[in-house]
Amino acid sequence: MFQFLQEEGVSPQIIQGIKDFRAAHRLEGKEGERIPVPRYRYYGPRIWEQAAAALLCGQNLLLVGQKASGKNVLAENLAAVFGRPIWDISCHVNTDADSLIGTDTFRNGQVEFRPGPVYRCATEGGFGVLDEINMAKNEALAVLHALLDFRRVIDVPGYQRLAMNPATRFIATMNQGYAGTRDLNEALASRFVVIMMPEISSDALVRLLTGEFPELKLSFASDLGRVFVDIQKKTASSEISSRLLDLRGLLDSIRLMRMGIEPWNALDMGITNKSSDEFERSLLQDIIRGRIPEGLTMDKLFEDKSIGGA
Repeated sequence: MFQFLQEEGVSPQIIQGIKDFRAAHRLEGKEGERIPVPRYRYYGPRIWEQAAAALLCGQNLLLVGQKASGKNVLAENLAAVFGRPIWDISCHVNTDADSLIGTDTFRNGQVEFRPGPVYRCATEGGFGVLDEINMAKNEALAVLHALLDFRRVIDVPGYQRLAMNPATRFIATMNQGYAGTRDLNEALASRFVVIMMPEISSDALVRLLTGEFPELKLSFASDLGRVFVDIQKKTASSEISSRLLDLRGLLDSIRLMRMGIEPWNALDMGITNKSSDEFERSLLQDIIRGRIPEGLTMDKLFEDKSIGGA
């Protein structure tokens, strides 16, 4: 990861700061198994520097951006480069204090406290990813206030008050405009520093595609990158819904192509057919057909004709 950061052009001061952090907070015990090994890299030195600097300063991060902007990829990459175990905490309308901090359970004939993911993350010095934090009710998230501000403690009623591990950080992600989302209240929002995540660029997308599929020809990866950027523009202008801005669907489509599915059909399966609106599907098919020639064979798509799974 450090070599990757150097290649990205991240400041040497930031890289040294991360190394010093790792040296000061060495991880011991089984929680090392939770340190992620990212499948994808986040590309963009400016965002890397902002995010790493905030974590080095002891801040908690709020990553705000549209679909496919790399919020969760960046969070996983940060945990990996800082060498911290990660807890993924999905927020939703039924999220409550017990699901975050923990609850009582009956075990071996007695009542015991069963710690939740936030409690374990805070005490083990992990990075807690609060995914789609604005899906949860603000009153449920109020239990995090003491953790996220200068107090840095967990106060569980009926149990001892615990100080948070100094290596612990929380990274929240948020997509504004999703159905079921709400604005964060001022008390919670003030406990984060905020990074507005930019849309993935065509160059970064090509790097991601060729990194995931080394056998994919660069010319075809560029064509796919332009297709995705076209979809971004159509989504930004509200010509099509955001459900069609699907980077996972694009990756799935390439896997289908690697199995011999014709590119137009693979892209329909991975992206286009996820819309129930006939006009949207027709518009997206026009975008794809304008960038991707018909009847491409395997040797036009991949350097190696061998096929396989993900």
